[in-house]
Amino acid sequence: MRPGAHPVVGRSLLAVLGPALLALGLTACGARVHEWSLEEQSRLRALWIESLPPLPPDPSNAVADDPAAAALGHALFFEPRLSRDGRVSCASCHQPARHFTDGKPRGEGLGTARRHTPSIVGASYSPWQFWDGRRDSQWAQAIVPLEDPAEHGGDRSAYARLIAERYREPYEAIFGPLPPLEDRRRFPQHAGPVADSGAATAWRAMAAADRRAVTQVFVNIGKSLAAYERRIQPGAGRFDTYVAAVLAGDRQTARRTFDADEAAGLRLFIGPARCTDCHAGPRLTNDSFHNIGLPLRESGWDAAGKPRPLSIEELFDPGREAGVIEAIEDASNCLGPWSDAPPEACAELRFARVDGDPLVGAFKVPSLRNVAETAPYMHDGRFASLAELLQHYNTAPLAIAGHSDLTPLGLRDHELSQIEAFLRTIDGAVSADRSWLAPPAQR
Repeated sequence: MRPGAHPVVGRSLLAVLGPALLALGLTACGARVHEWSLEEQSRLRALWIESLPPLPPDPSNAVADDPAAAALGHALFFEPRLSRDGRVSCASCHQPARHFTDGKPRGEGLGTARRHTPSIVGASYSPWQFWDGRRDSQWAQAIVPLEDPAEHGGDRSAYARLIAERYREPYEAIFGPLPPLEDRRRFPQHAGPVADSGAATAWRAMAAADRRAVTQVFVNIGKSLAAYERRIQPGAGRFDTYVAAVLAGDRQTARRTFDADEAAGLRLFIGPARCTDCHAGPRLTNDSFHNIGLPLRESGWDAAGKPRPLSIEELFDPGREAGVIEAIEDASNCLGPWSDAPPEACAELRFARVDGDPLVGAFKVPSLRNVAETAPYMHDGRFASLAELLQHYNTAPLAIAGHSDLTPLGLRDHELSQIEAFLRTIDGAVSADRSWLAPPAQR
């Protein structure tokens, strides 16, 4: 207080003005939270849903953008008879209400799958499918679970017969006549290159031309499913509303859309935490493969509650190292006999990296769209919450094989909470007509 000032008056002024000054300070601080440099705005624009480019074509699938094929694929996606026991459909694991995931650590069909169920939302933008990228198109991916004994567990002859009995008219309008499946001598009820010994034996006994005819129907099922899945794309959420406000200079809407912690988490996400090194672009993924140093799994338990030692495959999953070889050897790849693409359209496959330390234990970077609603996380569903996931990135343990691409974030607890708060804003309904998200009329 200056000499000569009255102490009572000074205290009175402080009592009166103090709260107002504090409020002004907080308001100014809150406003600064929503101030972004031009460089930061450029980074935000790159993540904005409005920056999503047009859907890339799939030259390996001639009906990828055919509305009739999409309609057939829609029906098949929700068709439980597309399984050995008539109870498992694609939607059993890829549930529309869960953003096309299932909320389980590992997929469950007729058995338990090796890996967590990834979302199909926006997957048509990716050149590689599955966590390890072992297929190079959505249609090639779609047919794998149909014959997997832990998933749909059926065989291609039975699936072709289902098409003939239930979907003949739409199928033949798109692909032409079905083979004469009513001839049981040529086309057994159950046949296919599958684990079931009876179906496998029947498959080997079929004439090569008849095997090709059935496989063509099987492939066309996959291409129809892919045509449907291409309609399932990410939509705008609260994060996108915030970015739009920032880019428009609309601070009022920005403050109304994000609180201080969410904005701080976003600043960490695009800045010091370097999350956008991998989670880049409007889908928040670069569609590449990385080893992030996941530790060995602990032993499991059997049905009786006794410890069950894990197999080598469960202890360590080679990921992309094995996946890329499988993709190259797969008959349904872009260069294979079932592809509609000319060889020059298959650059991703032709020039794929096939060896080297970076592939060992590497898995595909998932999209973060609706990440808060699609737990658990990682290829094996090991992390039940975003907090667990962020703690792993914060400590970044060394890889047990290969080389981890992570470096420890070293963030404080409140900073991790801020990133989690931001991640919860990357929500948004699927960008598709609502009719695509439910089964069509029963056949």
